[in-house]
Amino acid sequence: MTIGLGRDICNNLEIAEKREWLVTNGLGGFACGTVADVLTRCYHGLLIAALNPPARRTLLVAKLDTAVEYNGSLYTLYTNRWQKEIIDPQGYLKTESFHLENTVPVWRYAFADALLEKRIWMEQGQNTTYVHFNYRRGTGPLVLTLTALVNYRDFHGGGQSFNPNMDISLMGGGVKITASPHATPFYIFISDGQVYPAHIWYYGFDLAVERYRGLSDRENHLHAVSFSVILNLGESVTVVSSTDAEASSDGEAALSRRFGYERDLLEPQFSSQPRWIQQLILAADQFIVARPLENRSAGKTIIAGYPWFGDWGRDTMISLPGLTLCTGRSSIARQILLTFSNYLDRGMLPNMFPDSTSPPQYNTIDAVLWFFQSVWCYYLATADEEFIAAVYPALQEVIYWHGRGTRYNICLDRDDGLIYGGAEGVQLTWMDAKVDDLVVTPRTGKAIEINALWYNALIILCRLGSELGKDRREYEGMAQHTKRGFRRFWNENKGYCYDVLDTPAGNDESLRPNQIFAVSLPLDDLLTPAQNKAIVDTCGLNLLTSYGLRSLAPHHPDYKGQYGGDRLTRDKAYHQGTVWGWLLGPFVEAHWKVYGNPTVARSFLEPMAAHLGDGCLGSLSEIFDGDVPHHPRGAFAQAWTVAEVLRVWFLLEAGDR
Repeated sequence: MTIGLGRDICNNLEIAEKREWLVTNGLGGFACGTVADVLTRCYHGLLIAALNPPARRTLLVAKLDTAVEYNGSLYTLYTNRWQKEIIDPQGYLKTESFHLENTVPVWRYAFADALLEKRIWMEQGQNTTYVHFNYRRGTGPLVLTLTALVNYRDFHGGGQSFNPNMDISLMGGGVKITASPHATPFYIFISDGQVYPAHIWYYGFDLAVERYRGLSDRENHLHAVSFSVILNLGESVTVVSSTDAEASSDGEAALSRRFGYERDLLEPQFSSQPRWIQQLILAADQFIVARPLENRSAGKTIIAGYPWFGDWGRDTMISLPGLTLCTGRSSIARQILLTFSNYLDRGMLPNMFPDSTSPPQYNTIDAVLWFFQSVWCYYLATADEEFIAAVYPALQEVIYWHGRGTRYNICLDRDDGLIYGGAEGVQLTWMDAKVDDLVVTPRTGKAIEINALWYNALIILCRLGSELGKDRREYEGMAQHTKRGFRRFWNENKGYCYDVLDTPAGNDESLRPNQIFAVSLPLDDLLTPAQNKAIVDTCGLNLLTSYGLRSLAPHHPDYKGQYGGDRLTRDKAYHQGTVWGWLLGPFVEAHWKVYGNPTVARSFLEPMAAHLGDGCLGSLSEIFDGDVPHHPRGAFAQAWTVAEVLRVWFLLEAGDR
């Protein structure tokens, strides 16, 4: 499977600007854009550097506009959209094809009888982006002119503000750019050619996707430098953008390092896997980034999604098995678990991980319960008893705090053994949409997936305790109490489970996907085989789509079949019918458990292979419209979507064996 596009898509602006690419550096920094080379988001740029990894992500280099003089004619290869939706120039019409080489995007521009290739990638572990041009076909020399547009702002954008006094100074082969006395300087240089510093602001870039999202849709960028180079047939040139003045300008060597790094991710362990699974393994690596601990020792974390998410506790713990253990990177899994264990507090993990300026936000009920699951998966993969012995007391402390009661009324109900949680104005479960003071799906009470996770945590603690020779009788008793109480979730009249028990309005019988975890997750069954089958069938008939499960059944009066518009409109639909790709994982696992047919279960994953050629090429989207044709929405590359598809793929492969 090769992810590639021809002129039918590349020369159709409406489609080409909806196909996006992403490259990353393992620090939280990234570069991304559209196949059409037109900016549609405030997050698009050639160098978005993580100045305090993985935080302080800052847009430094926005674009590198390319023009060519060849055989007496000028060809513009770039595209810009301006105010009033004016497209000028229309360089996308010169794109003959686009494809991915592993994760490296490649454009082929055809003009007259000439062919020019462009590649973009980042150096692993550096805030450095390479743009490499190779003159592949022609009958004479060409002159390549490159115009670098820069900025220095938070990657979330937020308006047209700019610093008119950015300092641009000439240096060997390029320029040094300093936005302000306290700003991190950055550099743009070329491997060969002439350098022409500039200081011209371009006003009024029109960001179509931000307008669609109800956000600021205007942007200004500074023309900081131009380069000019003569290329003869077969020659190449590289432009380097970096926060490191000593970054290598040898594009061929840098590209070889990138391909070598990605080859090591695949060979030899995964060389026989289908190409689309190999592509997902490469995509998985893009979410794994550095997060130094408070003592400055090395740590690892997981970016929840690109282009706007940081590292979230819940997303990290859900994603860890698929992104690390299934891809043969157990040492990274260990680092991530140790990183997060440093932030356990009152039996909870942070929802929003701290950066250099903000404290942890402990407003998630399930992140720490997914932590148990990740620890268990790590132990199954490694038999690392030393690690288990070290983390076991922390797991015990989590159980203690839930029994005692912790933040936001999160506590164990001694009567039925179920976990209750909720407080006014706070969203605690993964269905966490909130607009100002409005919590769209508060789910205050005893949520079904929380209690499936709680039961599982108790079982895991028992099994790990058995491995360590610990007395586990207390936890076994708690687990059995929870199992008996869990029977309350079964709604005999509906033939499926309540979503939340004991809410302020009673038991919530909305048909949501959260009950699938009662089938897929437990190490020991919580419900009867007939009830498990009823849940899988009900979810399959009402919630399943090609790309995941709807968050609410279409027949519910609150169902929203399309996700889009301003923030309020979007968030009202976020968990009210929108399809979530990551839920495909637990559905496939539950289906396999109930029906025992890995071939049929695997067939539910096949549409995701096709989706690799849509949205963000080579990765999987966060969400999709609930209504057909299920357009991709939200973050264009999402960790837990990639992770869950990989996890169940390898689970089913093991089932075949």
